[in-house]
Amino acid sequence: MRGDSYSKMVETSAEHEHEHLHQHLVLKSAICSRLLLLAMIILFRTILSPYDTSASLNPPCLSTPNATLSSPLQNAVVWDSVYFLRIAQCGYEYEQTFAFLPLLPLSLSLLSFLPTQTPLFILSAYLINNLAFVLAALYFYRLSLTLLKDPQTALRATLLFCFNPASVFYSSIYSESLYALMCFGGMYHFVCGGNNLAVLFFALSGCARSNGVLNAGYLCFQTMHRSFHALFHQKRLPLALQIIFVGALRTACIFAPFLAFQAYGYYNICVGRSRDEIRPWCKARIPLLYSYIQSKYWPQTFFSLGFLAPMEEKSCGVVFLSADLSRSKEAGSVGKSSSVRVEEHLNLRRRKNVIKGDVATVPIESESAEAWPGYLSASVLPFLLHLGFMACTAFFVMHVQVATRFLSASPPLYWFAAYIMAYPTKYYRWGYVIWAYSITYIFLGSLLFSNFYPFT
Repeated sequence: MRGDSYSKMVETSAEHEHEHLHQHLVLKSAICSRLLLLAMIILFRTILSPYDTSASLNPPCLSTPNATLSSPLQNAVVWDSVYFLRIAQCGYEYEQTFAFLPLLPLSLSLLSFLPTQTPLFILSAYLINNLAFVLAALYFYRLSLTLLKDPQTALRATLLFCFNPASVFYSSIYSESLYALMCFGGMYHFVCGGNNLAVLFFALSGCARSNGVLNAGYLCFQTMHRSFHALFHQKRLPLALQIIFVGALRTACIFAPFLAFQAYGYYNICVGRSRDEIRPWCKARIPLLYSYIQSKYWPQTFFSLGFLAPMEEKSCGVVFLSADLSRSKEAGSVGKSSSVRVEEHLNLRRRKNVIKGDVATVPIESESAEAWPGYLSASVLPFLLHLGFMACTAFFVMHVQVATRFLSASPPLYWFAAYIMAYPTKYYRWGYVIWAYSITYIFLGSLLFSNFYPFT
């Protein structure tokens, strides 16, 4: 017994040391990738002339017409970065600026002690986003390790994220880095059972990008899973209703910041205006500013990306569900092995925790999770459903220029690619294709995006 305990201690210590080394490698890779992107952006901006030079024309705020906002680094601000900096400096002045959610401008406004017309303010904006990316990469590794239970695959997937095709947006003054940080942080706390922290992160992700509200689907999935178990397995209707109530409350908390921002836009644009001045969307039955702006200023188109991973896993859902049913039948007819008894004991302890404590703090577990670990486990199902919904959204109702970065914060894409690269004898060519695709996009993004040329 003592020998077994000692060997387990040694094994646990080795695992912790291995995990620490991987986290250190993730940290170095994330920092190096950002430094590489910034160096390429500076290089291409130096040797090429930008297509559009109007970014340097930064007129004074409407509230302070005599103030000057020009900065020596204003020419380095391109595309949507112009809007984010303008909002941080002047607030939401025009209707189309409400397409840019407030988390990044609010983060920049924390730098109010810096004069907005100085280069230091713009440099600080770059620093915030790149620091957020590094933290997002660390969260992504911890999430991948927790779900996949494979350190090498988790590390490989995280490296793919550090050099993903949309990398140029993560190193610019865009909301992608803050969104990824809040999204991955919320996912990590969700799978670890910290639902209150997950709700906070998911709510903040909805303040960074509108698709952050889709993260409420994780809480909805969890609520349906547990309420079904309480109602049909435990035959406890009050417990099921309690689970549904708590889940609905947490889901509402995730939607609340985004809806509050829409109400803020309605108050600024619609309230107190004459009938001739009022905008068309103000008269709608549900006056949703964001959808009106997207349809008016950013027309919709068709695009397809990201279907491979959820379609590849279509059969996996059948696999783990059938395994779950077959195991239940076998346990009832043949008898219970010691491993099944241990698993049922653990499940019983989890159920007791649900009854005694918080009804939604226990991570989602499936009886088939141990039989089908890693990317094929039932725990990955909500992530695949989330990716599938986002891919359909990108295909049918999203502008093509947003789709690449819209899907760049979807973990199953990197997990799927990491698993393909784990089998070089079977998929040896796909590893080269994946890295060539990412490197090409990084190069073109640094070249075109930084000089105000169309990209993605």
